[in-house]
Amino acid sequence: MARNIEFERGQVLEKAMQAFWAGGYNATSMANLVEVTELGPGSIYAAFDSKQGLFLATLDHYGAHRAAKIEQTLAQSTTPLEGIRKLFRQLATDSAGENAKLSCLLVNTVLELARQNETVQKRVNHHLNTIEALFRQSLEAAQASGELSAEKNPGALAACLMTNIWGLRVLGATGPTAERTQAIVDQILSLLT
Repeated sequence: MARNIEFERGQVLEKAMQAFWAGGYNATSMANLVEVTELGPGSIYAAFDSKQGLFLATLDHYGAHRAAKIEQTLAQSTTPLEGIRKLFRQLATDSAGENAKLSCLLVNTVLELARQNETVQKRVNHHLNTIEALFRQSLEAAQASGELSAEKNPGALAACLMTNIWGLRVLGATGPTAERTQAIVDQILSLLT
């Protein structure tokens, strides 16, 4: 009779995510994953099928949490554009902070794996597109309320904001000053006026 796999999935994903985030997919071995998750190799394979299966599950875990946090910030803001401004101000702080060198797990994955692995690329694209859609919806709401000019294209502007987020995340890995990241974010936010 097969043993039940007993563990708290969210905790395992969080631990595995931290390992992949710090070392990247290729440099994170199964031995590393066994150590950080405190699961045996058989349990990892039974629950996730493979190292890639565990990695994809961590991308889903990370992507869902990022999207939920963004959605919450946008929903709790007084206006749609204020929500976007708040997110970018926090991004400026994060990009110059202590943990900035970790960048974003999704951006790191694009740089490391997406060109080599279609399955990973599709998964990352799904999460990035979800976040872009949240921006587009906020921009459309801002346009409908008159907060954003009718001349602006919400879809193109959302894509532009996402591209700038990727750039800020990569810049964060270089150790920029808070003044530099804030100045960059000020320029990005000028696109909203």
